Amino acid sequence: MIEYRPLKIALLGAGVVGSQVAKLLLENKEELAARVGAELELIGVLVRDKNAARLSNIPSELITTEADALILGADIVIEVMGGIEPARTYILQALNSGSDVITANKALLATNGVELFDTAEQVGAQLYFEAAVAGAIPIIRPLRESLAGDKIKRIMGIVNGSTNYILDRMDSTGCTLESAIAEATKLGYLEADPTLDLEGFDAAQKAAILASLAFHTEVPLEKVYREGITKVTSEQMAAAKRDGYVIKLLAICEKIDATETEEEGISVRVYPAMVPLEHPLASVRGAFNAVFVEAEAAGSLMFYGSGAGGLQTASAVMGDLVSAAKRHVAGGPGLADSVHADLEVLPISRIKTRYQITLEVTDAPGVLATVANAFAKHDVSIETVEQSAKMIEAESTAWLEIGTHEATDKDLAAVVEELRNSSAVEQITSVIRVEGV
Repeated sequence: MIEYRPLKIALLGAGVVGSQVAKLLLENKEELAARVGAELELIGVLVRDKNAARLSNIPSELITTEADALILGADIVIEVMGGIEPARTYILQALNSGSDVITANKALLATNGVELFDTAEQVGAQLYFEAAVAGAIPIIRPLRESLAGDKIKRIMGIVNGSTNYILDRMDSTGCTLESAIAEATKLGYLEADPTLDLEGFDAAQKAAILASLAFHTEVPLEKVYREGITKVTSEQMAAAKRDGYVIKLLAICEKIDATETEEEGISVRVYPAMVPLEHPLASVRGAFNAVFVEAEAAGSLMFYGSGAGGLQTASAVMGDLVSAAKRHVAGGPGLADSVHADLEVLPISRIKTRYQITLEVTDAPGVLATVANAFAKHDVSIETVEQSAKMIEAESTAWLEIGTHEATDKDLAAVVEELRNSSAVEQITSVIRVEGV
């Protein structure tokens, strides 16, 4: 057997993930060489501050602040710095020098992915990014390779562990959103500024990446519809549980068929939704992630596991590293990611799903008929109605909980607007989508 030369590995970033990647590379050097067919030599670790405490387990001779020399001397570059710049510049530099690149940078891929993939294709390099979505869960490679000969119809996933932990605590304990956020922060699941997680930005970035792979289409981040969990209440949680549902923050990517008046396209969206307890995603607890894929031939598949954490994400990085290293040993150009379909990313108004609407209405004759007429007027069919009366300051009112059949978001929005302007409706207390039915 011909012995291949050692492959030089550059690591950009030594934070929570990077320090674990360095540890695994150094501790498992012999085993990795046996798997790959070549030694993997860590030639340097790029950092901003050489005196950071987390660097104590990395040999000092590997620590550097000189990016150019490190990148240009590597066969494979691992980027785990995060952020857009200087990560974008470093990755482009690595690709243009002929190096393969492994990244866990979901924000960069969601905003500059087309530029990076085009560059990799032009120079015959490969860009790997399994760690960018759902941590240790292998979902990128199945979409890229295992399901490449199939047609994906829909992806529905829990791709942010922090928000799933918060919603799970609200569901299991009945606590408020604020209390669950405080607990998640104490456990280290949320940053000092939790906006990226709570407002759905993190999940939207991952949805854009998944949709681009599944539907072979460029998905600009600004076209991903996004709602976070900051408006989810304990009352909504209790009502969902009573009706046999649980509320989850979902990233949904699906193919939308053409209609008589509108062309086909794809929908990419993130929002909290009610999921029936019998659906596999309903059982995803704590900070875990899961991605549910519906394919034409393969049917329904679910990928489940830890979606965050330094060691878990490092595991995905190491999987990509082994693949990249084997490609070097075997030879041949990198494989480009296809965007041949070029489907339109459709607005939220085109999606069809079910809804649960809760109203406070005047408890008087004819009110139910008025409400029902608003739904009928906009072609939204009512499936269930539950009513309960109560007294508020000597005025009799009633709560209506209305479940709909499948309807377009456009038609449901028209119903909500009409109800909001109706004298029979005191207030609309909740509008939430229902998925997975």
